[in-house]
Amino acid sequence: MQSRRISFALIVAFVAWAMLSPATLSTATHAALAFCSKNFSWLYLWLVFSMVVLCLCLAFGRFGNIRLGDDDEEPAFSRGSWFAMLFAAGMGIGLVFWGVAEPLSHFLKPPPGVIAQTADAAGAAMRYTFFHWGVHPWAMYSIVALAIAFAQFRLGKPSTIEATLSGLPQWLQGRWHAAIDVLATLATAFGVATSLGMGALQINSGLARVFDAPISPTTQIAIIVITTAIFITSSMSGVERGIKWLSNINLVLALLFALTVFIIGPTVAILDTFTNTLGGYVTELVRMSLRLTPFRNDPWVTDWTVFYWAWWISWSPFVGMFIARVSRGRTIREFVIGAMLVPSLVSFMWFSVFGGTALNQEIFGTTPLAAKAVQDASVAMFDLFATLPLTTALSVVAIVLVSIFFITSGDSATFVLGMLSDNGNPHPSTRLKLGWGVLVALIAISLLLVGGLEAIQTATIVIALPFAIVIALMAYSLWRELAQEADRMEKAERELRRKIRKLI
Repeated sequence: MQSRRISFALIVAFVAWAMLSPATLSTATHAALAFCSKNFSWLYLWLVFSMVVLCLCLAFGRFGNIRLGDDDEEPAFSRGSWFAMLFAAGMGIGLVFWGVAEPLSHFLKPPPGVIAQTADAAGAAMRYTFFHWGVHPWAMYSIVALAIAFAQFRLGKPSTIEATLSGLPQWLQGRWHAAIDVLATLATAFGVATSLGMGALQINSGLARVFDAPISPTTQIAIIVITTAIFITSSMSGVERGIKWLSNINLVLALLFALTVFIIGPTVAILDTFTNTLGGYVTELVRMSLRLTPFRNDPWVTDWTVFYWAWWISWSPFVGMFIARVSRGRTIREFVIGAMLVPSLVSFMWFSVFGGTALNQEIFGTTPLAAKAVQDASVAMFDLFATLPLTTALSVVAIVLVSIFFITSGDSATFVLGMLSDNGNPHPSTRLKLGWGVLVALIAISLLLVGGLEAIQTATIVIALPFAIVIALMAYSLWRELAQEADRMEKAERELRRKIRKLI
């Protein structure tokens, strides 16, 4: 209860600051960003890379057969529904927002050492887009989700961040638990608000293209208010109905959408792009994971990689808790493969279709797209559709996709925030979910008013830093508890074999 009040108070204070004095808030957040980027970029890179290595060790090592639940428990959801829900919650809005904009932005302003607007720049653009949306974010989500699911379904503990730390050494037990709950709540609220803000920007751009709606803060606020009302209403029906069905519908719609562009776009070039980029991604994975620019005064890594890692960190308590909620009954091996490797491949195909088509049009077509994408990322996808058949139909579907992803993200967020602030209660009250839905919407609105996308990115990087330490502690605690559980299972199996030999 105390941590809930502290979280509410801090968020209300932030929103009030943004509304009353946006200039001073902007100055303060930029100063905090400069401090975090200068001193802790290495921490973000090492933490996220470590989560990738840890996930692979958990899946393919001695812990892979441990089930998130009783030994004979069946999964709570079918594989199709499970995948649809974790994918929609994990990065739905971001895929649509950055599907065209990111590869074009890297082509025009590539990573350090690459010459802009060349074939090498196009290859690097796709490779780093795969990198930012591949196994790294899903590894982050997976570790947090595994820690929560193992503690709740295997050990019978509450579904809280605090419960995942019970495997730490005794001298760390009982310390800073209230602060950890507050950090998890703030990271979730700001991480989700980041996506909602981006979603509002892109919906506004799409409505402007199709229906000549004005692009303005007033329109964006109206979009946030309307969609918030919808996702709060949806959240009242629970995971088994509202989120599940919306996620299934949106996944099918997204796949049909991508398939359409694949067919009417440069199909062979898309296949070549996917093949070439996947090879480059695999061979360059470690170098990209730990790349900084200590001998260059270039903000590219901070603006892109560090922002993304901070974004995934800030989303990890929200997505992790939600994935844990829908993953009961799965083994650790099945969980990691399903929650890390499969979504990564889908993301690679998505960016190959949309990013590959955009780069092909930029290099070989007659309509320049990259300059507009750098200037305003929210219009990039609609600029691409203007060069393809079915322009209006594709634009309308894109608007619908972003809107449903908006609703599913908000729906999931209110559910998770309700659990976080109610000691892991799997059925948070309607009043609590309503309050969190309104607060998240207010954060998104305040960030848009302070400085649009730049303010959203800045707030995400800053708020994620303290929670990065919490994730490292969760991973260490999870490993210790899994080792104890594996020892117990192996001892029980040896005892069973001994009894069978006696009977024989």
